[in-house]
Amino acid sequence: LPIPFLIFYAQSLLNGERVFQDRADLLGESTEWLLSRYRFPKNVLLDLCRDLGPVLERETNRTKAIPVHIQLLSTLGVLATGTFQREVGDICGISQPSVSRIMPAVLDAIISLAPTYIQFPYRNPQQVAIKRDFHAIARFPNIIGAIDCTHIAIKAPSTNEFNYVNRKGFHSVNVQIICDANLLLLNVVARWPGGTHDSFVLQNSSVGVRLQEGAVEDGWLIGDQGYPLKPWLMTPLTNPRTEQEQAYNHAHARSRSTVERAIGLLKGRWLCLSSTGGTLQYQPEKACKIIMACSVLHNFAIRQGIPLQEPPRPDGPMPDQLYLRKRQSVSETH
Repeated sequence: LPIPFLIFYAQSLLNGERVFQDRADLLGESTEWLLSRYRFPKNVLLDLCRDLGPVLERETNRTKAIPVHIQLLSTLGVLATGTFQREVGDICGISQPSVSRIMPAVLDAIISLAPTYIQFPYRNPQQVAIKRDFHAIARFPNIIGAIDCTHIAIKAPSTNEFNYVNRKGFHSVNVQIICDANLLLLNVVARWPGGTHDSFVLQNSSVGVRLQEGAVEDGWLIGDQGYPLKPWLMTPLTNPRTEQEQAYNHAHARSRSTVERAIGLLKGRWLCLSSTGGTLQYQPEKACKIIMACSVLHNFAIRQGIPLQEPPRPDGPMPDQLYLRKRQSVSETH
C-alpha cells in the first residue's frame, strides 16, 4: 500500500476507527501491488469488469450501487489472500456486510464463464495439441489429461458433518482436477464431501461417464494408484519388474506430475484454497462455488500469460491449529 495510507491506517487503528481507501484509487495502484492483492494487472482487471459488468451492474433505490470494479476487486481480494472480508472491505472502501452480499453474485458471474475457460477435449482436433505436449514431457503417447483429487479444507458443516471428514482427519471438499501439460484445467468437479473416494468422484463425474461410454476412441487419462485401470485410464504398475515396466512407471510419473503442479499453482495463486489461507469459513455449497470460481480464474490467468509472483505453496496436511487461525464473524459464513 502507499506509505501515506499505511500511516493513516496505523493511526486509525490506535483511534479505533475504520479506514476506507478511496474506491477510485485502487486501479491506479502499481502493477506489482495489484498482482499481489488481486492476481491481475489493471488491463486484465478492466477486461474482467467488461465481461462481468452486464451481470453485476444493478440499481438500488437507497444509495448509489457499488461499482463493478469494486465488486470484482473485493471478491478477488478474498480469493487471492484468504484474508478476512473486513480487511478486504477496508481496502476497497466498503463494509464487511457489503463484501458478504457482493461475493455470491460475483462468484456466480465468474462461474458462468466456465464453459468458455474449462473444456474437456472430447474431439480429436482438441486432443492433438494436448497429446503432443504430454508426449514432449516423457514420450508417453495419447495422453488427453492428467487426473488427481485434492482436498480443500472447510469449517465443519452443520449437516452431514461426518461425510466431510477426509482420510487426513479434517473437514474438506474433495475436488477432482484434470489438467493438460501446460497446467490448464480441463475438468473440475467440486461437489463431493472430503470422505468420498477419488475413484467414486471420477465414476460419477460427466467425464468419467462419457469416457466409460466410449466418447474418446484414441486417448486416455493418467492417474495414480487410487484409480482403477481402464481402457481410457492408465495407472502405475504396482510391482514393476522388467526394464520396460520401470520405464513405463517413470514416464507415467513424470507425465502425471503435471496435475500435482497444476493443483499447487491453483492453490498458490488463490490462497483461500491453501492451508496458508486457513480453512474456508463457509458452508459446503458456497465453498464449492469459491473453488469453481478460482478454477475459472486459474485458466484465465494462464491464458493471459500472468505469472505467479510467488512459487506455488505446498499442498501439505492441515494442522489442527489452522482451524483456529481465522475466525470470521457469523455474517461471513453464509
